[in-house]
This record gives sequence, C-alpha cells and structure tokens, in this order.
Amino acid sequence: MTKPKAVVCAYSSVGTAALEGLLEAGVDVAALYTYAQGADEQWFTPPAAVAQAQGIPVHMAPAFNDDAVYEAIRAHQPDFLFSFYFREMIQARFLEIPRLGAYNLHGSLLPKYRGRAPLNWVLVKGETETGITLHAMTPKPDDGHIVAQARLPIAWDETALSLTDKAAAAGRDLVRGAIPGLVDGSAQHIDQKTLGPSTYFGGRKPADSRLDLSMGVQEAFNQIRAVADPWPNAFLETPAGTVKVAWALPSAEPCPPGRFRATREGVLLGFSDGALRLHTLKARGLRIERPSDQADLLRELGLEEAR
Repeated sequence: MTKPKAVVCAYSSVGTAALEGLLEAGVDVAALYTYAQGADEQWFTPPAAVAQAQGIPVHMAPAFNDDAVYEAIRAHQPDFLFSFYFREMIQARFLEIPRLGAYNLHGSLLPKYRGRAPLNWVLVKGETETGITLHAMTPKPDDGHIVAQARLPIAWDETALSLTDKAAAAGRDLVRGAIPGLVDGSAQHIDQKTLGPSTYFGGRKPADSRLDLSMGVQEAFNQIRAVADPWPNAFLETPAGTVKVAWALPSAEPCPPGRFRATREGVLLGFSDGALRLHTLKARGLRIERPSDQADLLRELGLEEAR
C-alpha cells in the first residue's frame, strides 16, 4: 500500500511531537516548513532536527505564502497539508492543494480559546481543563470541523512548560491515531458550532504579564505560572525598575497589600486578599532564590519590607 504523502508546517515542542506522530503513523513527509530556533527557545528539540534526522527536506519559512512556496508544495502533489503550531496564517489557495485535506493542530478544546497562545491564556484565566484539537483548516483561524480532540487536566500548580509538555505528548498520540481515519475517510468531522460558543484570545504582549498589586492572590499566581520559565516571566514595575517574579506560591502568612515582608521562610508579597511567597526573583540581571538574598536585594532597591 502506498504511504500517504504530506507537507508539514510546524514549530515548537508541540510541532515536533506532532511531526513524530505523523512519522509513527507511516506518513511520507515530503517537506517541512518551519522557523529558525531562537536563542531563547533552546529548551525544546525543534521539528527541523527530527526532519533532518529522517532525511526530510527542511525549508525555513519567513514568507510562507509566497508564490514560490505555493508552487513548490503543489509540485509535491501531497495527500495532506498539516499545520502544527505554525506561526503564519496559511492562505486559502494552499488549502486546496492536498487531495485528502488540510488540517491544523490547536492547543485548546475548540471552539474555546481560538487564537494565539491558548496554553498560556488558559492558565491566566484559571481553567482546570483544556485540551488539544485536530481540525480541518479554513481561511478563518482555528475554524473548520474537528476530527480529533484530547482533554488535558490542569493541575493547581501547572505551568506553561508542564502544560506544553502534556499538550505535546497528547498531540503526538492524537495525530498518530487520526491518520488511518483521515486516509480511509472514516474520520469524524464535527462542526464546531454544535459544541457551543467560541472564545478568542490574541497573541500575548509583554504588558499582559504585568503584576498589579491590586490583584487577588489567585489572579497573580495564575499570571506567574502562565509565563514561568522558560517564558519571559511576570513582572512588577517598581520605583527602582522592573522586578521579575519567576516563581511564587500562595502563602497563608499575612502581608499588607502592595508591600514586601521578609520572614524566616522567605519574602512575602502582599496582594488584595493575601500573599505570595517569592521563590525566584530576577532583577539587575540576577536570578535570586535564597530568601536572605531576596531580602537584601529589596533593601538595595529601596523597596522596604513591611515589619
């Protein structure tokens, strides 16, 4: 039996896992379109590394929708076109090329959390469950019939990294399991409109990670875990400059709202209804974890601790 042929557009650790799922399902990947790995993205194996190890041609995609790329993909005569965490909206004309359809892997339980950075946004919003969805592509973002979904529980202390790892593992299995049905035509195609109203969130901006000391503790904690390492981290604007809170956990100890308080166990930061105990701070180019060093830094910055 002839292997189904696919062209894949992918990036991120989820994109890498999904590409691996395709290969495990016996799909012949004719080409990979992807991006150069950034200096701050060295924490995951990029899809290009997997493709190169398998002898799959790799193309960097700074302008994917160009005519030259369109003609190159059309020349492959693929059965499928897959988008796995690809950064660019793929034009409608590309979706008409593959014989068996074009499909996208999205990091939420569609139709909820359409748009960018869904795994970060579900943490910011305090969700207790999310998922990953394989769906047919249309010219609209995250639109089209759903062919497969996997649900992912969100732990109370889940971070963007741990949730991304869950999504990657689920994405590999989801893609691998969906291929037979997509090839023989037996795959389900569920209209998203039948699953309830959609929600949409745009790409995250640096300002979205700012901590406001008028927040409640849970809201602040959600903000912190949504951009914990290796993401850029939540931050405070202080009279002495920006202080990043790389990690913190809710504490039962009291601390006045908007103030720091040093204890034997560590430094507390007060919010409107309680406090967070700071585990990792970043300021002046330093990463500071020891409570005594955190307290010293705050004194140096003139951010006096409440006594």
